[in-house]
Amino acid sequence: MAKSRGASGPGAPGSRESLAGAPGAAGAGDELSSLGSDSEANGGERRVDKFGFIVGSQSAEGPLEEVPLEVLRQRESKWLDMLNNWDKWMAKKHKKIRLRCQKGIPPSLRGRAWQYLSGGKVKLEQNAGRFDELDLSLGDPKWLDVIERDLHRQFPFHEMFVSRGGHGQQDLFRVLKAYTLYRPEEGYCQAQAPVAAVLLMHMPAEQAFWCLVQICEKYLPGYYSEKLEAIQLDGEILFSLLHRFAPVAYKHLSKQKIDPILYMTEWFMCAFSRTLPWSSVLRVWDMFFCEGVKILFRVGLVLLKHTLGSSEKLKSCQGQYETMERLRALNPKMMQEAFLVQEIIELPVTERHIEREHLIQLKRWKETHGELQCRSPPRLHGAKAISNSEPHSLKALDPSPSIILPPRQALPPKVRKKEKKQDQGKGKPANGPIPEENGAQAFLEPGASPHHQSKESLSSRESEDTYL
Repeated sequence: MAKSRGASGPGAPGSRESLAGAPGAAGAGDELSSLGSDSEANGGERRVDKFGFIVGSQSAEGPLEEVPLEVLRQRESKWLDMLNNWDKWMAKKHKKIRLRCQKGIPPSLRGRAWQYLSGGKVKLEQNAGRFDELDLSLGDPKWLDVIERDLHRQFPFHEMFVSRGGHGQQDLFRVLKAYTLYRPEEGYCQAQAPVAAVLLMHMPAEQAFWCLVQICEKYLPGYYSEKLEAIQLDGEILFSLLHRFAPVAYKHLSKQKIDPILYMTEWFMCAFSRTLPWSSVLRVWDMFFCEGVKILFRVGLVLLKHTLGSSEKLKSCQGQYETMERLRALNPKMMQEAFLVQEIIELPVTERHIEREHLIQLKRWKETHGELQCRSPPRLHGAKAISNSEPHSLKALDPSPSIILPPRQALPPKVRKKEKKQDQGKGKPANGPIPEENGAQAFLEPGASPHHQSKESLSSRESEDTYL
């Protein structure tokens, strides 16, 4: 069992060697690296799929079930309304947010939604300029060298990271270096690299950094600390839950004496970003940001159940070696987006189950290992818990007006007439708080008209959070 990143032997779960040694990872990166544009190689353009993976590579996906355009546009409109009135939705309609995350966040708004769900948006506003300070700092050489060696191993078939020294690898280096300065007591763990890379596919470096901070501190506290104690505890929690939800698989793994840390470390520490097809990864992350770590437990249980959950499935993996090989080469059918998401939603694993098991496993840990050496903050189960623990700042989440008129610019007659009617009816000046249809207040600059602030338009400030 892996004890620490420094003491782990080659290939130990959670160590740099085990994560870097994924089939084709390093070699593929070297083969495709170039000093040119991230989207070009050998003078010719690469064809990429809808997610940015090079067509023909092992990471590219085949034909996918597309959401009808009309449905997608409706979802985008609904998400824009939620994001522009986030505090109200989070306070009163969290269940609706959860349902919409389960259906999948529209690709054009996914990065922005992840920032709001994780609290990364507020964290950035509360720490304005902090990332720039960290980015300009030199960093600890012992971490910089390790990070540099890991860059080309992260999604080497994605157009952002295919070129050595390209903008994707540069931003990944900046984010990971900044975290070692932000949390020097933790430093760098290799499993953070693919997590940061997924974030960078959807948002700029500064936003990705604060989302990474939220993942490390709120969603998965202690996962990337030196001794890996938190991931070992969660391995025992997963195994205990398996006894309840997939007893056949539990019995088989117990008989073969296969420790959970041997198969679930990469799953959980990388949030399945190196395990599932990419369409499934994105759907899992949508739910993970909304509902927290229970989504990772559900995914793990579904994979174990459908791999080892019946006597028929166990016929071809009677021994320890055969079982581990089966867990390393999971059946693509059960990882397919529609099937997997439905199984995740239907599996009744709750925060209460996880917290109860955590107390049990923590007690056992103390009896066998003594006190935990890493004192991590308490885990928060998803967006609602994070919102309640650190209330959103209205200033941080209030969208900026899309159009601001000069103070003395004349307004069209219809606008003046409508504003006058509003002033008479409500007795409030036009440049004060304007109640919107949903009850929220939009604060306009002096001289700005409420008719120029569409709830469905992305402000210039917000548009940088939205990667198409």
